[in-house]
This record gives sequence, C-alpha cells and structure tokens, in this order.
Amino acid sequence: MNYNPNLLDGMVIFTEVASAGSFTLAAEHTGHSTSYISKEINKLEQRLGVRLMNRTTRSLSLTAEGELYLQQCQQIIADANQLITALAGQQQQASGNLRISCPASFGGAQMQPVFAEFLRQHPLITLELDISNRKVDVIAEGFDIVIRATPQLEDSSLISRKVMHSRGITLASPAYLSRKGTPEKPEQLAENHPDQHECITYSHLKQPRLWLYQNRYGKDIQVAVNSRVLTNGSEMILSLCQQGQGIARLPDFLLGDQLQTGELVELFPDYQDLSIDVFLIYPSRKHLSAKVRSFIDFVAERFAAES
Repeated sequence: MNYNPNLLDGMVIFTEVASAGSFTLAAEHTGHSTSYISKEINKLEQRLGVRLMNRTTRSLSLTAEGELYLQQCQQIIADANQLITALAGQQQQASGNLRISCPASFGGAQMQPVFAEFLRQHPLITLELDISNRKVDVIAEGFDIVIRATPQLEDSSLISRKVMHSRGITLASPAYLSRKGTPEKPEQLAENHPDQHECITYSHLKQPRLWLYQNRYGKDIQVAVNSRVLTNGSEMILSLCQQGQGIARLPDFLLGDQLQTGELVELFPDYQDLSIDVFLIYPSRKHLSAKVRSFIDFVAERFAAES
C-alpha cells in the first residue's frame, strides 16, 4: 500500500458542501469562510484529477464522479465516527484485553487471588498473562502493565506505581545450621571467610553475589557471599534452602508459615536486610484506558488493605 498523507484531506468539507447544497451554507456549518470552502474543494478535485461538482453563482450539483465519491466518503466518515465512539466507550468502561507481565514467584504467591477477584468484578475484561521472571520490554512487547518486584527500580521513561513493600529475610534451615553452624553476622557469609558458608543467590539481581545489610547503627555492610547455587527461580531458592542446601535471602511475600513452624530460621534479625518493593509499570499516565486504570487502582487498594 502506497503511503499518502493527504488521502483523507477534504472529505469532510466535501460531504458538508454536498449536504448543504452550497458553499455558503457549508461555510456556516463548519465555521469557515466561503473562500476557504471553495479552495478546499478545488484542492480535492486537483488531487483526485476529476471534477466532483458543477457550480455556478446560483446552483451546485454533483457530477457522476461526485455522486460516487460522496457515497464512499459518507461511509468512511460514518466508520470513523463509530470508531471514535467505541474508543470513547473503552475509555469510560473497563473492557477489552489486558496484557500483563508478572514475575513467576510473585504471581504464584500473591497475584493468583488478585487476578481472580479482578476478573469477577470486571466481566468485560479478558486477561493475557505472561508469568515469568524474564525482563520484558513494556513498549516493544505491547504490554499494558508489567509487575516488577525489585530492590531498586531502574531509571526509565515509563510510569511506575509502588503497590507493596516487602522485607527481605536471610534464611537457613535447622539442618543446615546444625551442619555448618549459625552465623552471627553477615560478614561470616563472605566467600573468603574461614566458616565457608554456602549461599543460594538470585541471578536476576544486578549483583547477585553482593548482599547488602545495615547494622543497628546505620552503617552499610556489603558482603560478597560464597555462592554455591545461582538460579533465576525464587521457588527453587526457597526449596533448596528448606532442604538444607544453603543460606538464602528472600522477600517475605514468598514465605508461608515456615518461620512460625521452625522449618526455616531467620538470620541476623538485628540487621536491616534487603527491601524489595513491588511496582506496576506502564507506558504513560496520559489517556489511560479504563481497563488499565481499573487494574492499577484495584491492585493498589487490595494491597493497601492487606498492609
């Protein structure tokens, strides 16, 4: 298809003239001058290479080509108005397909009941869910919303809204601590420390082997840990930790009652551990569709009520 930026120029003016039966009445209806209307019709005829109207100082009539062109123009304008009405309706009513990307770990732990309740409350919305830990391109891949759980959001031109704050916890199983001993401070996890503790690290972090803490006096502590396992699966980290294969750091939203039952033990409770915030990322806050706006508000209210 050839690109023609002037393809639709003059159509609306032409239909107004044909409907009004004169340049003067068309000018009154559109708020333009009679000379402007005349020039637009002349430019349209020149571009099409046909005469659309026979006009004198007293009368105006359509040529055969003009009659054919008018029928098509009326249909095109009607379709365009129908599209505008449909789009306006979508802006006001939450409907249509909503494409969301969500981390697998957070989706399983927190979002399943949220998605279910959102669908119950919005019967005209369909969901297309990408549940994975991969880093997606919001714009290039056409997502309406991307959910990210991260210690620090990268600088971006995208819009973000924080909906949850989660506390990171350093964990080990009683079996591991019985075998390797219980470290009393983060520095004992360092790869060159004599204790030689084994850690399970998360590969999607920028520096997965660098664990950051803050002591009770506000001093920052960086520890390059001894990583026995590096993985992109949070569920795998939790499972290996439960089975005594190493020390892990995980957000508390991934945990059930493992701390209460003693299945896992929290380490370094006197140190401030990693904070992991959950964000909703979307392309722009301008002209948000009703489906996007309703989901953002729903998730924010849901997690605010639970905090």
